[in-house]
Amino acid sequence: MLPKRWIVERLFAHLMRSRRLVRDFERHTTSAEAMVYWSMTLLMTRRLARSRLPRG
Repeated sequence: MLPKRWIVERLFAHLMRSRRLVRDFERHTTSAEAMVYWSMTLLMTRRLARSRLPRG
């Protein structure tokens, strides 16, 4: 099990892979929140797609 600090740092690293989240361009917090959700959705779909590949 990883310490919580490493889990948080890994989360921030995944978020910074999205170009719009690297800088604070958003005027409203709702659009910034939507970008965080979008980034996490992309991350989870990549993980799900990778885990369902047939082994053999």
